[in-house]
Amino acid sequence: MNVVIIGATGKAAARLISELTRRAHAVRGLARHVEGADIGIPLLQVDANDRAALAHAVRGADAVFLSARFVSVQSAPVIGAMQDAGVRRLLVVGGAGSLEVSPGVQLLDTPTFPDVARPESQAGRTFLAALKASDLDWTFLSPPLSFGPGDRTGTYRLGGDQLMRDDSGASAMSYEDFAKALVDELETSAHTRRRFTIAY
Repeated sequence: MNVVIIGATGKAAARLISELTRRAHAVRGLARHVEGADIGIPLLQVDANDRAALAHAVRGADAVFLSARFVSVQSAPVIGAMQDAGVRRLLVVGGAGSLEVSPGVQLLDTPTFPDVARPESQAGRTFLAALKASDLDWTFLSPPLSFGPGDRTGTYRLGGDQLMRDDSGASAMSYEDFAKALVDELETSAHTRRRFTIAY
């Protein structure tokens, strides 16, 4: 497929690029700052909050991945640009803050949630709500609590809106397996217009 990654210079995006290219997808990257970036794919400087510029950049793509901080990317121009460009499939690197830890209680709303992470998680929750109100064929993949570099094992559990932990209480996932799961979703559309999560 012909795909575009918004926020292509980030750490999670690097694993997405690797996973997409190993499966022979054609990949282009977009980023707000591209100076000195060498990510192995064509890279264009575009502000994702510029609806017209973003629509021009994604036009002709089969799907778009969003891998950018929610505090820096607004939902309205992204969704609008997708609509303007006639691209319906949007796959989002989501956050864990809006996952439920008990019925009706999201992680973001628990007393121990760190203040430093609150703005990003609140913005992610708002972005997810905007997707649900849109007509796009979107998927929002939320990682577990611990999310960072690791191995591509190909072995993990799938979940829905609830934060997952293993028997020891750990809630973890590597960037590499996260990328695999999100590219699997591109190829299968198993969670269209849904949020899902993964964990070991």
